[in-house]
Amino acid sequence: MKTVAIQGVKGAYHDLAAHKYFKEKYDEEVEIFPCKQFKDVISAVKRDSSFIGIMAIENTIAGSLLQNYELIRESDLVVIGEQKLHISHSLAALPDDTIETIVEIGSHPIALMQCANFLDTLPRVKVVEEDDTALSAKNIAENQLKGHAAICSSYAAELYGLTVLEEGIETNKRNFTRFLLLANSWLAEDLVNESEIDKSSIVFTLPHTEGSLSKILTILSFYDVNLTKIQSLPILGREWEYLFYVDLTFKSLLKYKQGLDAVRPLTKEFRILGEYKEKN
Repeated sequence: MKTVAIQGVKGAYHDLAAHKYFKEKYDEEVEIFPCKQFKDVISAVKRDSSFIGIMAIENTIAGSLLQNYELIRESDLVVIGEQKLHISHSLAALPDDTIETIVEIGSHPIALMQCANFLDTLPRVKVVEEDDTALSAKNIAENQLKGHAAICSSYAAELYGLTVLEEGIETNKRNFTRFLLLANSWLAEDLVNESEIDKSSIVFTLPHTEGSLSKILTILSFYDVNLTKIQSLPILGREWEYLFYVDLTFKSLLKYKQGLDAVRPLTKEFRILGEYKEKN
């Protein structure tokens, strides 16, 4: 059984994404290794080379998790796959509580933001930001906090013995998060089947010349490589210089590699973060 390091506790959306990925790809269950922060996920995988990490990288509502791009780049870990998860929030509390008895609701700040319209219907209730959606549910269960509710997944509610008072309370029902799977390089070689590869994540910098990014995109297009995402981040200590994080999809692995060979001389600090199977 593989061990997957996640940010948060069991029942978190990272937990759900990890189980979904390995169940669909390998028909396997996984053991979850909880971590407090995203940087701790990286540390856990680097410390134990048999571990796999999973990290959220973007959300259709909240946007990109910029700090995670940097954590992945600096880690030297390899992206081995991706998982997309529909995020549906529930309001959960102790079995004896009802909507009318709730005086405080806690959850992760992004989850609270995503449920703003629902929370507006409960003006008398105190809203508290906490570290994690599932941790909010766990704290209520372990401390028997009557009158307290958590915004979390229905899975977390069930895991910690809470009752779901309301389901689907997110404002935007098209709420999806994309996660990246990370591993040490030697394990990545075992887990990634080259015949399945049709997507990659790369990062590079560009010289201060006119049209430098346009040239890169034109060359990739010539080799039938499709750019699905581009994210720029400033480089600390180097004014007006940027790192470009790019996701590419392709049908021909050979043409993709030819495209990379063609753009490398035009870039600086070019690096492939990972090559893997796209998740539809």
